[in-house]
Amino acid sequence: MIAAGRRHSVGRRADGTVVTVGNGAAGELRVGDWSGMIGVAAGNVHTARNTGRSHTVGLRGDGTVLATGWNGDGQCEVAGWRGVTSVAAGWRRTLGVLADGRVLAAGRGAEGACEVSGWREIVQVSCGDWHSVGLRADGTAVAVGSDQRGQWRVGEWRELVAVAAGYLHTVGVRRDGTVVATNPGAWDVTGWRDVVAVAAGSYHTLGLTAAGQVLAAGLNDCGQGEVGDWEGTVAIAAGSLHSLGLRADGTVLATGDNAHGQCDVGDWTRIE
Repeated sequence: MIAAGRRHSVGRRADGTVVTVGNGAAGELRVGDWSGMIGVAAGNVHTARNTGRSHTVGLRGDGTVLATGWNGDGQCEVAGWRGVTSVAAGWRRTLGVLADGRVLAAGRGAEGACEVSGWREIVQVSCGDWHSVGLRADGTAVAVGSDQRGQWRVGEWRELVAVAAGYLHTVGVRRDGTVVATNPGAWDVTGWRDVVAVAAGSYHTLGLTAAGQVLAAGLNDCGQGEVGDWEGTVAIAAGSLHSLGLRADGTVLATGDNAHGQCDVGDWTRIE
């Protein structure tokens, strides 16, 4: 499993340990003693002069959660969580899906992105900058938080198998392998086919096909969309301005902004 944040990248090894690269000024790289992890998430936020600090979240096999890094809004206050099956991290917040389909939230509530207590039958969540998206078991989606660009207008989406939240947009994969997006004029994914997973960065979107190829749409100013030659890919992650791809052999590819070393994953192995 891989995750990409604003200035750092995270990978979970096959043995349950975690590796990180990038900027750790806020403590987001302090995962050296983590073990027994089955999932990881990296807090992400759009690139701006006033953004940068982030956090990292890890899900243990026993359903408990760890977090490290910036905790200015309590986004790392997850020590009491139990029965969690998956996690997501956004700007100043953390979400956790429970086995019964409810969702927990910690962190900034100003935009309403943590107002998930009423969600039910959720199987996956994703965090954007100021909004949160949940995938229901019936293939529909729900969203809360800022709707500045219509990013949580997902009420008519059906037959979804995955969702991803970016800075000001939301993306969903349908059962038939097609992709839907809010604000589609800026995120032209309408022609994508055979997609099994998506990832959303600040201004770019990635899609993983069943054949292991990676698609990209949106801005490419830092090379974050230079994924056309990636093959044998089994998972993807999108940071603010960089992209990650996990190969079947446990190695990781990276492209895009590397100002903080967030793309220095060439020596990673046994990532799963």
